[in-house]
Amino acid sequence: MNSAVWQPCLQQLPDWINPLCIDLPGHGEYADVNAGTLDDYVEHVAQKIASPVLLVGWSLGGLVSLRLAQRYPEKVSALFQVATNPKFVQDNDWPTAIEAGVFDQFALSLEKDMLKTIRRFLALQVRGTDNSIQTVRELQAAIDERGLPDTESLFAGLKILSDTDLTESLQAMDCPVSWLLGEKDALVPVELTRVLEQAPVDIDIHVVAGAGHAPFVSHPGVFVQALLQAAKG
Repeated sequence: MNSAVWQPCLQQLPDWINPLCIDLPGHGEYADVNAGTLDDYVEHVAQKIASPVLLVGWSLGGLVSLRLAQRYPEKVSALFQVATNPKFVQDNDWPTAIEAGVFDQFALSLEKDMLKTIRRFLALQVRGTDNSIQTVRELQAAIDERGLPDTESLFAGLKILSDTDLTESLQAMDCPVSWLLGEKDALVPVELTRVLEQAPVDIDIHVVAGAGHAPFVSHPGVFVQALLQAAKG
């Protein structure tokens, strides 16, 4: 995805918020920027932040924001995590995630048919949710507006999602943290709330009823309300 996906929500923000949208390397405005690791992404985003911000990270972007808050705490006044997981792939120690085979299958499919794979991924984001057709249309419109990332960038993103484990970040955070999850998210299980509640740091958790992996698209009013609560806090 790219930052065009945020535009409808940006229009609902009050004037006292000055939003800064940063495309990840290989996407949108930075489609020609090469990056292959999470730390590459973090350095790219950190360079765009001149003063402390309320940092919003969605999905893969949530991993970037978590790592950035660890490495550059002076740049982050608060974190607002959206439909993201410190570890996206489940194992015996971290069951609140998805099976590794899901990402493996996406990688295989990308090699065969990129467009079909992206359509399948969009469908997975809204499976079983409210407003699924309209949400997919808005996600697709954001892609169409600024173009598809190249296959190499998509592979890099999948590898980061598959390999990254930031669960230890929940043990110590130097800033306020909010976490917004979709009740019916097929990529980030809502059961993650139980793990977040047990973390030694205080996390303000929001679950959006009927939402999937893109709650700010399907339920923008609820998303903006939670975001403003975090910004005022």
